[in-house]
Amino acid sequence: MIRIHLKTILVSLLSLSVSSEIPCNVLTTNSGSVCVCTSSYCDSVPKVIDLQPGQYQFYTTSKEKLGFWSVEGRFDDVSISGNNTIRIANISTTYQTILGFGGAFTDATGINILRLSENTQELLMQSYFGEDGIEYSLGRIPFGGTDFSTREYTYCDVEDDTLESFALQEEDFNYKIPFVQKALELRGGSDNFKFIASAWSAPAWMKSNNKVNGFSFLLDDYYNLWAKYYLKSLDAYKENNIEFWGITTQNEPNDGYLMTKVPNNGFSFFKMRKWITNFFGPAIRNSTYTALKIIAHDDQLLFLPITKYIILEDEDAVSYVDGIGLHWYTNFFIKDWFHLLASSSKKELFRLATEACIDTLTNSGLTVDMGSWDRAEEYLDDIITDLKYDFIGWIDWNMALSETGGPNWVENETDAPIIVNGDDDEFYKQPMFYALGHFSKFIVPGSVRIAIENSLATLKTVAFVRPDGKIAVILWNRSSLDVSIMLDILGDTKDFTIKGHSINTLLYLHHNSE
Repeated sequence: MIRIHLKTILVSLLSLSVSSEIPCNVLTTNSGSVCVCTSSYCDSVPKVIDLQPGQYQFYTTSKEKLGFWSVEGRFDDVSISGNNTIRIANISTTYQTILGFGGAFTDATGINILRLSENTQELLMQSYFGEDGIEYSLGRIPFGGTDFSTREYTYCDVEDDTLESFALQEEDFNYKIPFVQKALELRGGSDNFKFIASAWSAPAWMKSNNKVNGFSFLLDDYYNLWAKYYLKSLDAYKENNIEFWGITTQNEPNDGYLMTKVPNNGFSFFKMRKWITNFFGPAIRNSTYTALKIIAHDDQLLFLPITKYIILEDEDAVSYVDGIGLHWYTNFFIKDWFHLLASSSKKELFRLATEACIDTLTNSGLTVDMGSWDRAEEYLDDIITDLKYDFIGWIDWNMALSETGGPNWVENETDAPIIVNGDDDEFYKQPMFYALGHFSKFIVPGSVRIAIENSLATLKTVAFVRPDGKIAVILWNRSSLDVSIMLDILGDTKDFTIKGHSINTLLYLHHNSE
C-alpha cells in the first residue's frame, strides 16, 4: 500500500473562462499528486471545441495543478511582452504522419481492471479510450504470456508438431479480448484504433533450454512451425473480431542471450535475418494477412546499429520489413543521433516506439512512485525526442498495475500511468497519464509534423497540422520557473505564460485555414 500523508482534496472550478468538465480529485502523495477516480467520480478532458479562424484553445497540465485545464481566446489580442518568440513560419515543410499513441493490453492490465467494480472499470476504460478521456488510438497485444502474467504459458504448451492442440488461453478470454473489444467500442471501431501483435516466447519444446525464459533460443528445426504459430494466433484473434495493423518479428530478441527471467526467444542478429527472410516474412506475405505491417527490431536503441547493418541493409530481409520498433530502456545513456540508425538505404521504413515504462533500469529506487512528476517528464522527453526523429507513434507498456507494480510472475514489477487500488475500488491517474494524454488526445492519427522555431533551452516544442485543419503545438516547460513567450503562427501572434514544470497543448485555427 502506498503511504499518503495528506487528505484528498476536491479541486473546484475556477471560473467560466476555464474549462475542466470534471476536475481532478487531487490526492497528495509523498512524491507529488495523483487524480483519484472512484465508482462515481473521475476527471475528464475538457472538450475540443470547433474553433473559428483566429481562435485558440489552450490545455495545461502542471506539477502544481494536475488534470487537464483549458482556456480559450483569440490571436488577434494585442501582444504585450513577446520576450521569447516561438515561431511557425510555414506549414508547407512537413515530416511524418502520425499513426497514434497508446498502451499494451497485458494480462496484468486486465487483472487489475477486474479488481474494480463494474462502474469503476467503465470509468477507467473511458479515461483511456472515451471521448472525454485521452482517446488512445494504438494498442499492443501480446501473443501468449509475458512476465506481466501470473504464470508461464503459450498457445501450445504440449509438444505437437501439427499445432492441432493450439488454443487461446483463459488469459486471452478473461484479461485481453474483453478490454480490446471495449476499447474498439469506445473508439468507434477499427478505423480509429490500430493493434500491433508481439510474441515473447515460443512453446518451451521448440526451444534450446525447454523453458519459456532463461538463456535460450528457438531451435532451427522449428522456424517454420513458429511462423505457422503466428498465423494461427492471428486467425484466433480474428475469430474474436480483432484484427491487426502490424506485427513485430520478436519482442526483444536479445533477451534470450542477456536476461534470465523474462519470457523470450533468443535470436542472434544473423539468425533474425534468417528468420525474417526465409520464414516469418514469406509466411505473412503469402497468407491472408499480406497487408500486415512487419515491424523489425522491437528492442532497445542500444542494439540498433547491429540491426541496421546486418538486417536493414540486407536487401532480401528488408524487402519484408515495413518499419522499426524501438523500446526506450537504454535511452538514458544513448545519444539522440542513434535514432537516425532506424533507417535503411534499401527501403524507406517507418519508426514506432513500441514499449516504454519506468522499470528497474530507469527508476529512482521505488517501483511505483505515486505522483512523481519527474517520471512524467521522462516520458515527455522521450516522446518529443522520438517525434523529432520522425517516429509515427509511441506505445506505453502496462496501462494499469497494482500498487506494487504487478502482478508479474518473475518479479519484474514496474510503474504505470494508472495504479489500481482494488481494496478501495478506486484508481489513481499519475502524472505520466496526463503527459501521454497531451499527445494521444490532441495529436490525432493523420496529424502531420511541421517545423517550429524555438531557441529556449528550457522549453521543448513540437508542432503538427491535424486532419481537421487545426495547428497543434506542444510546449513542455521542464524548468521550475514560469516562462513568458510570444507564439507566432504564420504571422498571427499571442503572448502566453508557460508555467514551470508544465505540459501544454495549443490548438489554433489560422485565418487562412479552409
